Amino acid sequence: MDPEEFLAKRPESPLALLRREDLDRLSVDELAERIALLEAEVARTRAKRDSASAFRSQADGLFRR
Repeated sequence: MDPEEFLAKRPESPLALLRREDLDRLSVDELAERIALLEAEVARTRAKRDSASAFRSQADGLFRR
């Protein structure tokens, strides 16, 4: 299988799709709502990262004994 063919069949990243979305069609209110949703997603992602980091630190501490 050709590598380009393989890559073409992989689903595109949701972030890549988000970045390419046409914002010109959105109203000011829709843009504000989009910003609020994206900020909430950033907060959720940061919380998950922090949780994973804390879990990793606990696991490292446990297995270093």
